[in-house]
Amino acid sequence: MPTAPIIPFPALACPLDKSPLENQGASWRCAAGHSFDIASQGYIHLLPVQNKRSRDPGDSKEMIAARRRFLEAGVYQPIAQAVAETTLAGLSPANTPGCLDAGCGEGYYLRQLAAAAKGRGQALALMGLDISKWAVLAAAKQDKHTRWVVGSNANLPVLPATLERVLCMFGFPVYPEFARVLQPGGLLIQVDAGPDHLRELREIIYPRLKAERPADPAAPAGFVALPPGEPLRYTLELSSPGQIADLLLMTPHLYRASAEGRARAAALKNLHLTVDVRLTRFERNDAEAAKVEA
Repeated sequence: MPTAPIIPFPALACPLDKSPLENQGASWRCAAGHSFDIASQGYIHLLPVQNKRSRDPGDSKEMIAARRRFLEAGVYQPIAQAVAETTLAGLSPANTPGCLDAGCGEGYYLRQLAAAAKGRGQALALMGLDISKWAVLAAAKQDKHTRWVVGSNANLPVLPATLERVLCMFGFPVYPEFARVLQPGGLLIQVDAGPDHLRELREIIYPRLKAERPADPAAPAGFVALPPGEPLRYTLELSSPGQIADLLLMTPHLYRASAEGRARAAALKNLHLTVDVRLTRFERNDAEAAKVEA
């Protein structure tokens, strides 16, 4: 089977006026003259300064480095495999579907998806977007076949109805924007922490755990919920203080935990952990999408 191409997603929109962007050498430009340079590492910065909530939004350089070390060790490989299988299911090898990872981090899940697609002979047009420039920079350094963009889920720089798949991995879903950019029949694939996810770590760093919120089975506006798959649950052993420190640094728990809780985690030599995630599929529906657009 010939290797299928993985290409950069082309249908970008100007973040200022939503009009199409065209590649002109070392920049992307819209008809109104708004221009966005391509960084030397290959990514595009499409987050206008007026849309930033801080000077350097998103995950820090240190958080991104920790996430890269942790994920490249294969600890979340079963999650990446499940997401790749779900994403590729139902796609036609004759087409080059567009897929966006909305909150891509340093690109681990898109790289795993690209490898799985090549193995099946499935072409894809890939785009990873994150509000952290450090995340996008790290991703762009590792993969030149994907479109890497600094941007926000609240204002996706993507033309309407140009994507077949949107991934939201432990992220911040903005359903109206996801509905806008997905084609009718396209899928939103969302991965969220289950009630027992990293429970052992949370029991160490917090004096008590919050009551778990029940999963919301209702589909967001513009979508219909598809039958859920089997919950993804497994255990793992972190065998070094460095791995434990990386896990803590790459999650919000580092900032939510008290100094005492962080000290207890720092003293650990190894840690037995439960991984518990929910993978939810929502299909963009013509009738539901019309309600969003009305």
